[in-house]
Amino acid sequence: MPEKIKLQKFVDELPIPNTLSPRKRSSNSSYYEVTMKEFSQKLHRDLGPTRLWGYDGTFPGPTFEVMKNETVFVKWMNDLPNKHFLPVDTTIHGSEITVPEGRSVVHLHGGRTPAHSDGYPEAWFTRNFEQTGPLFEREVYTYPNIERATMLWYHDHTVGITRLNVYAGLAGFYFIRDQNEQSLNLPKGKYEIPLLIVDRSFNPDGSLNYPSKPDQNDANLPHPSLVPPFDADTILINGKVYPFLEVEPRKYRFRILNASNSRILTLKMESNQPFYQLGTDSGFLETTIRINEFVLLSAERIDVIIDFSQYYGQTIILKNVTKSASPETIDIMQFRISVPLKSIDTSSLPFYLEAFERLPKSMAKRTRYLTLVRVKDQYGRSLNLLDGKMWMDRISERIEVNTIEIWRIINIIDDDPHPIHIHLVDFQILDRQPFDVSHFQKTGKLIYTGPPTPPNPYEMGLKDTVATPFGYVTTIIARFGPFTGRYVWHCHMLEHEDYEMMRPFDIF
Repeated sequence: MPEKIKLQKFVDELPIPNTLSPRKRSSNSSYYEVTMKEFSQKLHRDLGPTRLWGYDGTFPGPTFEVMKNETVFVKWMNDLPNKHFLPVDTTIHGSEITVPEGRSVVHLHGGRTPAHSDGYPEAWFTRNFEQTGPLFEREVYTYPNIERATMLWYHDHTVGITRLNVYAGLAGFYFIRDQNEQSLNLPKGKYEIPLLIVDRSFNPDGSLNYPSKPDQNDANLPHPSLVPPFDADTILINGKVYPFLEVEPRKYRFRILNASNSRILTLKMESNQPFYQLGTDSGFLETTIRINEFVLLSAERIDVIIDFSQYYGQTIILKNVTKSASPETIDIMQFRISVPLKSIDTSSLPFYLEAFERLPKSMAKRTRYLTLVRVKDQYGRSLNLLDGKMWMDRISERIEVNTIEIWRIINIIDDDPHPIHIHLVDFQILDRQPFDVSHFQKTGKLIYTGPPTPPNPYEMGLKDTVATPFGYVTTIIARFGPFTGRYVWHCHMLEHEDYEMMRPFDIF
């Protein structure tokens, strides 16, 4: 590993990504163009400019602000170099030496999107669409925005190099607004702040460091070689290392996304003050809940209000209290409650937010048991699989459109919980139940060792990504629709996703 660079914390102000303007707009639709390109950006006062890839040449990319049921058309354009600046492992399926390195495809994460616009991993394209992947269909994507008000995000989803393209900077926010949200009188405008949290490692010259091989010194390994999930050593928010934010003594709404490749965040205020949680990945909870800390795995989002009204003159650090956090990754950002109140805070902290459809188990047409397993590849590296199947194996999940299914995800991989993301659908977490792992490995039969536990309070809403801890069966329920076609489900640890921990499913 490179020498660790000590960067002073809280010397750069938190940037807010720009909002994107459409090229054309009509009463109920809008058209955007976004270009992926290589550029340099200063990520910390004391670092030289860092070479990045980003949407419209910024990291994070520009923010979409759209209305529910507004049809949004986006032409995603690739102006990336032909060669990647991060280490490409050509032994991974879909990333062979014959495939162009400067390929990309965009997924609107959490979007209920037609299959042709979902960013299928094999629908990639290169500069000017000169080369395209086997499942490429169209240059302009369609997003119907039929979800409830929520914060989605868009990011690269290219088979075999998603981990590198996202690490290089290809990610941004996508907000859907609706009338219910507007009626709630929540903090808005400059008092609503998105936080895109990632971890990155740097070389002394400011360039990104991403390992080209695992720590083990094994002569058999290819070079470059995929690494296991990679936790970097520096935290960035909205493209700045350990930023600060000057705030007024009032309520603020924060829309928080963990966009790290694999890092787990457990967030807590140093002052022990509460978060008032409004929503999860897929929109509002039914009622506001008060929590003191919460966990976000890769791709998970949370919508919270923090009230600074009692803290004028103080500085408070947002902490990452995950057990595995290193000294460099405990501090996330600093709030300086140093700006006098500009006007009386008339925003609300509502109790009731919005009803949503809870699916009763009795409506499920079928229950699937899907096991997360780990084997070794030909080089002795870990190979994590969904239900023991490789990406190219025959499609085993075929689902009739608009039917409800229960998925019971059985995790026998002894490490951190895997964030499992299912495209197209919102789901509810029903419960998690411990089981006898060794008995299951010997017999394939589940013997439970304790009662089912309900989801954590902060997971009670609709989700698109779920933590699946080792030794538990994690049960979710979803309605698979409203579109037909081919979608994917996968682990959102990007190093796992890139190396076979992703499977297609068909809705017909």
